[in-house]
Amino acid sequence: MERKKRVIMLADCQSFYASVEKSAHPEYTSRPLVVAGDPARRSGIILAACPLAKTYGITTAERLSDAIAKCPDVVVVKPRMAEYIRVSLHITSIFQSYTDLVEPYSIDEQFLDVTGSLRLFGSPEAIARQIQQQVWLETGVRVRIGISDTKVVSKMACDLFAKKNKTGIYILPKEEIADKLWSMPIRDMFMVGSRMAHHFYKMGIHTIGDLARTPLPRLRDRWGVNGEVLWRIANGIDDSPVRPGTFMQQQKGIGHQMTLPRDYTTWSEIRVVLLELAELVARRAREKGLMGQVVSVGCRGTDFDKPTGFSRQMKIKEPTQITAEVYNAACELFQRYWDGQPVRRVGVSLTELVPDTEYQLTWFDNREQQRELDKVTDAIKRKFGDTAIIRASSLEHAGQIHDRSRKIGGHYR
Repeated sequence: MERKKRVIMLADCQSFYASVEKSAHPEYTSRPLVVAGDPARRSGIILAACPLAKTYGITTAERLSDAIAKCPDVVVVKPRMAEYIRVSLHITSIFQSYTDLVEPYSIDEQFLDVTGSLRLFGSPEAIARQIQQQVWLETGVRVRIGISDTKVVSKMACDLFAKKNKTGIYILPKEEIADKLWSMPIRDMFMVGSRMAHHFYKMGIHTIGDLARTPLPRLRDRWGVNGEVLWRIANGIDDSPVRPGTFMQQQKGIGHQMTLPRDYTTWSEIRVVLLELAELVARRAREKGLMGQVVSVGCRGTDFDKPTGFSRQMKIKEPTQITAEVYNAACELFQRYWDGQPVRRVGVSLTELVPDTEYQLTWFDNREQQRELDKVTDAIKRKFGDTAIIRASSLEHAGQIHDRSRKIGGHYR
């Protein structure tokens, strides 16, 4: 029996954070607007720029000071992550009114399988238009939609075509890939960054078509399974289904990072932040019932043009979710690899995760007491808030826990 042709959509919210802010502030409708770190201090990076701001050359991830130099009248808004999450979930609920097969890809992108919805709502293009209209009316956010019979091609249809046309909709059947995609530069292909593009150039691969026509064994010899993945993308081959809830599945690591309000130059300051990060990471691990055996630490300086810093990891003796053990490993790594240069961003993460239902007991330490103490602290914070009980070191000038408690994902609520 012939398999029914799938209809897969990738819906992308245009300038999502900025769109949410413009919807909340109609007075900014005709003004260039960006969402960025700290407007009061004119610091941080651009998280989102509205289409009008982009006409001035402002781009996501550039420094706020550079954006202001391009457009002195730009409206700078502090990020409100709780609101963005709320709107994203609202948009998800709209998608789910058309199909139960909705897979979040990021906070502003989601896959939809509408194969079973065509008889009820009409053609793929009709469904896309209905979705666009409903999302716009209910949230003030514009949605661009790429449509194909696979997830990977619908993603490229959205990124390369739907985002650039007036309707914000583009249908790219698999049989038209050779005509529409293969002449495009390899750097435009999904999953190809600047570094990978450079490797392809050395191999004489300059377009997506060049990669699609490259013998698969040659790519396997060079990059193993990753080479085959890229070859399949170029040829539009993707059998993966749209899986509801995939974005929420268990992650491979648990991490936190902080962008500091100023350069930290002394070990006494940095260790305070490492302890706060270790506590955040270990607490999340305990909440998820996980332990990790690899602790990673990274830092970066303030000069993006001349980057300094490092990223290193170490495997500890036993999997852990104990704050003190994560902190001690983080300190060991930092003191070993830090070159003394000023630090503006610090991160700690825990990987090689395993369930905490089984763990090694020993006679020679107090791990069980530490575990129980950490859990009591977690319970107090759950009931009374993150700052109900804090370590004395966080009261020092270097501490960030009070500022952090007002944020989600490093950005203000």
